[in-house]
Amino acid sequence: MPLSPLDIHNKEFSRGFRGYEEDEVNEFLDQIIKDYEQLIKEKKRLEETLSSRDDRLGHFTNIEETLNKSLIVAQEAANQVIDNADKEAKLIVREAEKDADRILSDSLSKARKIAIEIEDLKRQSKVFRERLRLLVETQMDLIKSDDWKQLMEYEVDATELKSAEPEKLEVVEENDIEKL
Repeated sequence: MPLSPLDIHNKEFSRGFRGYEEDEVNEFLDQIIKDYEQLIKEKKRLEETLSSRDDRLGHFTNIEETLNKSLIVAQEAANQVIDNADKEAKLIVREAEKDADRILSDSLSKARKIAIEIEDLKRQSKVFRERLRLLVETQMDLIKSDDWKQLMEYEVDATELKSAEPEKLEVVEENDIEKL
């Protein structure tokens, strides 16, 4: 058990022949008591400081552990977000590829239909052209025929037209037209 300042103060020495000077010993003991009290106070203050710092260290250690756990949770969350984003990106790419394939297929189908329609229109155009050519040739043959010449040379007596009834005139005109 360590000495206390009171133990030092109450300590009595036995007296011997030619002992130490009592006043010097008492002064020295008083000085020791003061220094010892001061050391005890300093020790107590240091222990309190150490205790306070231990408490703070414990607090900061708890904070550090909490932060480490939070970082781990945040890292796991970030990894999960990255994984989800990666999956979603792959899904979007697959959907885009499907859409592109569908659009390309639709475009090819439409292009085939248009090509078929173009070929059909070309055939129809050839048929129309041939029919038109035949029609024009037929009309040219009609124009070149002698019937036109005969029609132009045909003479009608105007006196007969005046005396004829209007109904008969129409019949004559229709007959003449049929001859053409």
